[in-house]
Amino acid sequence: MNLSLSDIVPPLRWTSPSQVEPIASDTRLPDAWWQALPLDRACLIAGTAQVAGRLTDLAMTCWGHLPLGDILPLLRMTDPDKCLRTPQSRDEVLALFGGVLSRLLASDTGAVPEGAAPLAGGRDAAVSPVPPAKPDRPIPQLIDEIFAELDDRQRAIAADRVYAERRVTLDELAQRFSVTRERIRQIERDLRDHVQNRLATPEATPLAAHLAWLRGRLGSAVPAEDLAAAVPWHRTELTTLGVPAWRFIRTLLTGYDQVEGWLVAGGADELKEKTRQLFTDGPVKLPEAVTMVAQLGIREDVAERWLSSVPHLRILEGHVVPWPRSVNEKAEAVLAVAESPLSPEEIQSRIGEDYSLVGIRNQLTADDRFLRVDRNRYGLTRWGGEEYIGIREMIVREIERAGGEASVNSIVANLTTRYEVSESSVRAYAGGPGFERTQRGWIRVAAPEQAEPYQPRRDVSMTRRSFRSRDGRWWHRVDVNAEHLRGSGSPLPTGFAAHLGMAPGGQLTTSTPSGDVVISWHNQPTMGSIRAVLADYNAGEGDSIFLTVSDGGELLTRYLPQAAQGLPPINMALHLIGYTAPVASEAEALRLIGARIGLPEGASREEVLTRLRERGDRDILAFLDPEAP
Repeated sequence: MNLSLSDIVPPLRWTSPSQVEPIASDTRLPDAWWQALPLDRACLIAGTAQVAGRLTDLAMTCWGHLPLGDILPLLRMTDPDKCLRTPQSRDEVLALFGGVLSRLLASDTGAVPEGAAPLAGGRDAAVSPVPPAKPDRPIPQLIDEIFAELDDRQRAIAADRVYAERRVTLDELAQRFSVTRERIRQIERDLRDHVQNRLATPEATPLAAHLAWLRGRLGSAVPAEDLAAAVPWHRTELTTLGVPAWRFIRTLLTGYDQVEGWLVAGGADELKEKTRQLFTDGPVKLPEAVTMVAQLGIREDVAERWLSSVPHLRILEGHVVPWPRSVNEKAEAVLAVAESPLSPEEIQSRIGEDYSLVGIRNQLTADDRFLRVDRNRYGLTRWGGEEYIGIREMIVREIERAGGEASVNSIVANLTTRYEVSESSVRAYAGGPGFERTQRGWIRVAAPEQAEPYQPRRDVSMTRRSFRSRDGRWWHRVDVNAEHLRGSGSPLPTGFAAHLGMAPGGQLTTSTPSGDVVISWHNQPTMGSIRAVLADYNAGEGDSIFLTVSDGGELLTRYLPQAAQGLPPINMALHLIGYTAPVASEAEALRLIGARIGLPEGASREEVLTRLRERGDRDILAFLDPEAP
């Protein structure tokens, strides 16, 4: 016998040797014996039971997602009912594999064990790593012979229903042949039984060998069109049925499902999940990723297409990356692949989906996974490095490092070298409020004024439409109206303005990608036009914008579309605080609202309602307590 174990077990040919060796190695056999040693010799040295045991352990450990008939195709002839199962019980699998090996060895010697049927065609029926030898007659002719003895009605049902691209219904066939639906169904069953019986005959051995070879070639998943192109004769039209031969072959590939243009062995969802699990730790270079999915039985020449088809994975600049739904995680994947800081514009371009630049910028600023490393560049916090915190704050940092005072020239040199800031901007801030000259002409941080900070009548936690996020920031909700859309300014509550560090008579200039927005405080705090921000979100009347100001002076915004009609009252209340995820109970909703308005953990329902009433959040209160005055 010139066959090795890998000749009759296709998965051994595409599974990584590093996976096979620890399970299959045997001190009595040479390295890689499953490829190098004839099977009968391996069984003679180690024993047929030991070889079957090694194969069983491989099936249980490495190929649990494959039907047994895909692992050992000869099972399709010896145990057609059990070959469709996946490996479950080790004892059962060991008995099946041991039986096949015993029959194969007996067929080769001619000594068939008592009670065991020889394998059709003996050793010639085994799988080969190359296409089987060309039979005496073309295989399409062998297939045609299967149907030649059928009558016209049986062939019509085969051609128009069993092997058709678009199956004719039972009703249509029943009407055509003036019989009942049940009779058509019976003919179809008889037809399938006829085909299976013919496939079990010695005359069909070339076809059985081709199917075994084909399963090894297809692997765990393959584009459906590859079946037609596997060998030239697959596209040959069968004379008896008038359909291409590959459609008949497809029906014999039991255990394969056709899903979204792919033929997948076993469950497609399970194979996709196993594929995703390979990349949970982050980006993997494409060549390495191809090798990894090959361990799942996917051919290397189709691995890239398979990876592209798996939801929540993406091929990005020569890497395979997890691609979840949130823009934060997509931005993290983009930066991980780039391995260097990028601008929000570059991140938006590489994500390539319908995310607004403002939204991406806000998420980069608010999420602790990201670090602003320059005026308009962000990296990953885990990379380390210094945070860009605004020119004034960085001047303070330089002065502190220098021991309390520093020359303006050295500060300019340090900041313009490390960051994208101009010399004129650094000098303007260094000569402005907050700094003073020392005797030798250097600068230091000016002594703070002794005036008490402005104390509003209500602090931010008692301010209407102001809500605290999980990171501790307070955000103010602006309900968009026609005045906002026309470009008019709008008032801000004093409690929120004071939280931003403002006081009467003061002014705060905030930056956005669309230009500066000025907040001034004369008679009352007033925010300038945010029309450009609203345009970036395509916001309309009834929508809301949550806004705050970062330590670096950026106006951060989050967009909230108008609530859908018909939401339950509790969800409407949550929507007004910017929370749109489902909740399990009213108690959970009240806990969320309490946290957003500054109450401690464990606040009671009455305490939440009282705080809302004191703040003036009547809109939220109306959904939680409709009878409230």
